[in-house]
Amino acid sequence: MRYHASLLLLPGTLAFQLPFKVPFFNKQVIRANAIGEHLVVDTPRIAIIGAGAGGSSAAFWISKAKERFGLDVEVDVYEREAYVGGRSTVVYPYDNSSLPPLELGASIFVEANKNLWRASDEFNLTRNAFEEGGETGVWDGEKLILSIGDGWWDTVKVLWRYGIFSPRRTQSIVDGMVKQFLKFYTKETPKWDKISDLATSMGWSNFVHNSTANYFGGQGVSEAYIYEIVEAATRVNYGQNADRIHALEGAASLATSGARGIQGGNFQLFEQFLNHSGAKVFLGTTVTDITQKSKTSHHWTVESSRGSMAYSAVILAAPLRTTGINLPSKISTIVPEQPYVHLHVTLLTTTSPTANPAYFSLPTSATVPRMMLTTHNGARQGGKEPEFNSMSYHGQIREGEWGVKIFSKERISNEWLEDMFLGKVGWVYRKEWDAYPLLPPTTSFPPIKLDRGLYYVNAFEPFISTMETETISSRNVVDLLLSEEFNASICDSRTPTPESADDPIVHTATPNDKDFVIGWDC
Repeated sequence: MRYHASLLLLPGTLAFQLPFKVPFFNKQVIRANAIGEHLVVDTPRIAIIGAGAGGSSAAFWISKAKERFGLDVEVDVYEREAYVGGRSTVVYPYDNSSLPPLELGASIFVEANKNLWRASDEFNLTRNAFEEGGETGVWDGEKLILSIGDGWWDTVKVLWRYGIFSPRRTQSIVDGMVKQFLKFYTKETPKWDKISDLATSMGWSNFVHNSTANYFGGQGVSEAYIYEIVEAATRVNYGQNADRIHALEGAASLATSGARGIQGGNFQLFEQFLNHSGAKVFLGTTVTDITQKSKTSHHWTVESSRGSMAYSAVILAAPLRTTGINLPSKISTIVPEQPYVHLHVTLLTTTSPTANPAYFSLPTSATVPRMMLTTHNGARQGGKEPEFNSMSYHGQIREGEWGVKIFSKERISNEWLEDMFLGKVGWVYRKEWDAYPLLPPTTSFPPIKLDRGLYYVNAFEPFISTMETETISSRNVVDLLLSEEFNASICDSRTPTPESADDPIVHTATPNDKDFVIGWDC
């Protein structure tokens, strides 16, 4: 998968520099042998490893400090893949870029995700709403236990099955979580160097210490509602069951009202973060080692397929254990293993307007819901486990042909697809990857600061794992780093003014404005 837009991020991109220097910066000599010779650079440098949501936004936050403070620092972003976006990437049906792309990974964000929402506005990207209406089914592996749409009769069916209190109590839990979450964008946003301290300050300790099933049950939500409705959300969003995933992420799985995606692919958000950051971006570059320059120095050397470069600081913005990067043993041993959900994603096109009714034990004349979610509850009771986590139609790719996405624990065979879609399958694309971290109840999290000048954005993932929270984590990491190394921050006491002709983004919101977003507006 290659994207023409990524050509804008060639390594030769020059970082923006203000024509003055701030007195508290000391010049350093930094050497690199990326082209076989030593290159002398007299400006402090920061390396960012990873060009997904966390790494690209980290570069962007540093650029805001450069604009506001005249911060004299260069930024290099290393990405081992040949594209920007990490786990947010698209595929074109039939490899035809004239057809609408299908998201292979991270697909949605919501208005409460204020960094991504603001970025789409500032970068003039178009947000697409997902199809409203239509039916959603919940399948337990043997029977269709529920099929609901948005009509009054569907409301009656839900109330008949679950009562009035479980839906209300669940919504109250989610609303309370979202209200707290919005504090991340205010002037009073917490700053943290330990995730456990953040959980306490946000009032979320009980969320992360308990499974979704235990926490929601303790709040009076019925077992049936938890294991049929709530679990359907945790399985489609994180591939995990309600009795295995902690309650904070369980609540986040349900906070998807008004979901949006970027027309053409969400990866464009992260390309634009980098385009506006002035960072140098090295695509297709594998980092092999990060070492301290000497036992007495806190400066770092990054070894990559391009060679060697020294840095004042390094930001790790990729899951450490999957990168294969060698770190000093005193550092690598303090980062715990983080298991991931190994997911099979199957994208396909079909001219069948719905899936095969016979598979779901429905009459031939029945219309199968175009969004089919699943529950593990039948398997808990000795029944058959669903063969997929979710299956959803994603609109027409051309007249009479639809795109479909299937998430599953195992590979979906061609024969299975032919049966499910009545022999009307066109194009098929398969991807197998570690899509999400396993998120069991926990009382401990990875360290954010691994050593002086070495920070870990993905320490946030076992807490909440989304595109948006990676941008929140990177903002916190950048603030910690700038404070420690440069006596600076993303925001200072001065509010940026829109008069600067060099600043392409105009900041007009005030701290009391509902549109104010910390980091963007200060």
